[in-house]
Amino acid sequence: MARRTIDDIAREAGVSRGAVSFALNGRPGVSEATRERILRIAKEMNWRPHSAARALGGARADAVGLVVARPVETIGVEPFFGQLLAGLQAELSAKSIALHLMVVEDTAAEIEVYRRWVSEHRVDAFVVVDLQVKDPRIAVLEELQVPSLILGGPGRHGGLTSVWADDRKAMLSVVEYLAALGHRRIAHLAGMPAFHHTARRMRALRDHAKRLELIDAVSIPTDYSDAQGAAATRTLLARSPRPTAIIYDSDVMAVAGLAVAAEMGVSVPDELSIVSFEDSVLTRIVHPPITALVRDTFALARQAARSVLAAIEDPGSARDLETATPILTVRGSTSPPPGDAVYETV
Repeated sequence: MARRTIDDIAREAGVSRGAVSFALNGRPGVSEATRERILRIAKEMNWRPHSAARALGGARADAVGLVVARPVETIGVEPFFGQLLAGLQAELSAKSIALHLMVVEDTAAEIEVYRRWVSEHRVDAFVVVDLQVKDPRIAVLEELQVPSLILGGPGRHGGLTSVWADDRKAMLSVVEYLAALGHRRIAHLAGMPAFHHTARRMRALRDHAKRLELIDAVSIPTDYSDAQGAAATRTLLARSPRPTAIIYDSDVMAVAGLAVAAEMGVSVPDELSIVSFEDSVLTRIVHPPITALVRDTFALARQAARSVLAAIEDPGSARDLETATPILTVRGSTSPPPGDAVYETV
């Protein structure tokens, strides 16, 4: 069935096209009786304004864009993204705002989507995730003059609003806890090093290794997948001496690492302590349950949605909001290292 137009409504109501426009936009120029008749006919025809026409008239798209450049299979298994999408949509839906999501292969494709959606007036703003070191997307979004929010990364990013938690401080809380237990050989299975939050976590471990008298403190980049998490864990546990504690940047990798330890006969936590940088139902239902950094991702996403809505209302006012640092929650996957572990001086 062809899309209904203003001309169809005018023909059915027996009025001019201009009268229909006045009625639909709440403008004076028609009687109340005529306005009610036009609105009733528009409803019966299930008429909706065309997005391009709305844009030409200066109307909003009533949508926020989220473009993610990560492997689809990784996003599909990460509880973090489920909570992120749920929190964003919960807040936006309350304001009758849609969330337009697209998953692409790389940053260049992501930038192309930004340009296309802005030219087509598809969205009123963007939420940007996975902030990069020297991120090229910031300059593009400023050039496009579209309200945007950076989720993650401290400080201002040009004229864009940001909502973030301190990944460096969170990582330090994990490393200090493991060092206090007596661990001196700590490995970190990190995410992608181009990401700002990954770089801050890796730097926190490196910068404090000497102060905490760590013999070995290594960060190994991954793509966050269970496959790479498992493969890197096998490599680490095959070493001699092997690490006595491993920090995983995602809950999916931590659970995969726990399975590999069992497969290789390495007892958790007696011979190996495991910590996840993300908490979820996955880290709580395995045995032993995994020590993790806990934060309310759903609440974080709702705050991000509120901030991007504020940016739409006042595009010229960038805001920088630091949220609560994730809290380390100790469970059964961590304990002091085995008594026969050999520690050397740094």
